[in-house]
Amino acid sequence: MNTKNDCNKYVYFSTYCKILNMKKYILTVFIVTFIISTTNGQSKLTKLNSMKTIETATIANGCFWCTEAIFQLLNGVESVTSGYTGGTLKNPTYKEITSGKTGHAEAIQIKFDTSKITFVEILEVFFSTHDPTTLNRQGYDVGTQYRSAIFYNSETQKNEAEAFINVLSEANVFDKPIVTEVTKLDVFYEAENYHQNYYNNNKTQGYCVAVINPKLEKFLKQFKSKIKQ
Repeated sequence: MNTKNDCNKYVYFSTYCKILNMKKYILTVFIVTFIISTTNGQSKLTKLNSMKTIETATIANGCFWCTEAIFQLLNGVESVTSGYTGGTLKNPTYKEITSGKTGHAEAIQIKFDTSKITFVEILEVFFSTHDPTTLNRQGYDVGTQYRSAIFYNSETQKNEAEAFINVLSEANVFDKPIVTEVTKLDVFYEAENYHQNYYNNNKTQGYCVAVINPKLEKFLKQFKSKIKQ
């Protein structure tokens, strides 16, 4: 992300977003059945049990400045923390992460209320807001730190993630194979303070204007019914 301030370099990224957006409607319609079938039982249980239950989802799908800004808007999401996971270096710094040599991915950890949103719905947004077919790359951000990954913390999350990927793959929703890794969560290292709530604190910054704003606009249109009021 050392190129974020150079907006001109994101012409490629903008074009990529336009192409990927053509698939959004198809993806959304297709997975509605999957979501209903996997959450119907859970929804019935939720109605019987009104107690608030908070779960954690940890995902990586490119620059965490973008992903944090998107998931913060979802109804049922309590908090989003930017950080690093999936590598071997203990207590990594942002500078070390940008080298691409730590093995860690830029990730976000989402705390969500299961009575308002499910893990499967988190996955729906995850696969609709990035390209899961580009290995170690999202737009102009290149490196293993930008890989597509789901870091599960339970067998249920693992099974749901793998089933979701299988459904998308068998339906050929994407033109190329999905390369999203599904890995057990180990240690999640919280990123430096200035990375937290980055978009909301830096809306006039070049990267936010050139890259995050267009992604947010498309997200808001596609997931209008899931946005916090």
